[in-house]
Amino acid sequence: MQPPESPHYMIKEIFEEPSVVRRTIEEERERTRKIAQEIRSSGFDMIYITGSGTSYHAGLASQYALSNLTNLMTSIIPASEFQSWIPTKIPRKVLLMAMSQSGESSDVLEAAGAALGRGMTLLAVTNTPGSRLAEMSHYHLLPKSGKELAIPATKTYVTTLMSIFMLSVELARGTVDPEELGRIRDMLYRAPRFLEETLRSLNGRIRDIAQRYRDTNLLFLLGGGPNYATALEGALKLKETCTIFAEGFATREFLHGPMRLVDERTLVIMLVPPDEIDVYLSLSNSLRGFGAPVIMISEEGEGSDALSDSSDEAVLVPPGLPKVFSPILYIIPLQLFAYHSAVSRGLNPDRPEKLTKVVK
Repeated sequence: MQPPESPHYMIKEIFEEPSVVRRTIEEERERTRKIAQEIRSSGFDMIYITGSGTSYHAGLASQYALSNLTNLMTSIIPASEFQSWIPTKIPRKVLLMAMSQSGESSDVLEAAGAALGRGMTLLAVTNTPGSRLAEMSHYHLLPKSGKELAIPATKTYVTTLMSIFMLSVELARGTVDPEELGRIRDMLYRAPRFLEETLRSLNGRIRDIAQRYRDTNLLFLLGGGPNYATALEGALKLKETCTIFAEGFATREFLHGPMRLVDERTLVIMLVPPDEIDVYLSLSNSLRGFGAPVIMISEEGEGSDALSDSSDEAVLVPPGLPKVFSPILYIIPLQLFAYHSAVSRGLNPDRPEKLTKVVK
């Protein structure tokens, strides 16, 4: 897809997402299947997942997919905390999935080294095949995002998700009914088309919404299930690009204290699964009663008309992806919102102050 005219890499890289996800499917499908076959035959008792920042959020979405599609026990730990949290002796056969787009993050490399020192097998998920993380690993998933020039990660996030979702589907063989698994795989491989439709239909709309809320500096993002990870990643993008306070929460956890902060100065963005619309409508009405505007992101289809009556903005993505894979689609409106919010505030989203592309 052609991005809108812009001097910024970030929007160009967001618009590259359909093509790089398609390339990841086409070029990595067979290798991912072989890796999954070796992992299945190795008899691992559990999988640890680790990463930092955006990679950690991709790992969280990956844990949801692996937990729902396979019978493997999974646990995710931030890379900077990994050595402190894992036992010094590992009595079971364990695989560590270490995620880093550069493959050079010091925290991830230290976590990988600690895992190897405890006898774990290492699966690297990195966009950089010649990186130290890739060289340390026994297995390597290679998302095909290409070079990313903007500091905020966008296309590397969605290709990482695609790589892990592909692996999850292949690891589900023997756990999920073959016919159902084939249907799930087919729907996942339609993701590039869903991404194209979302970008084409929502970019202008979200630019207008970002302009409307350009003076709002307190944002809460709420998501449940796999899109808890999306809420965290969307908040991170807003912090990076706009220098504002944005915090992501699991939807129901927000009720346990943080909701006290909601008033007319805050904006709440809710990620609404189609099968839970009624629950979210009730919460949205409560939040709006406190004076906060609410943006709802959901899918087109039955029940979605009610979202407009219970929110200030209803942003709808195309239906069709299984819920377990929905983070790859629901993140797009948030990436666009972060980009357009930064531009509307006179900021350069490509080069946020104080941040670097690789943390060493």
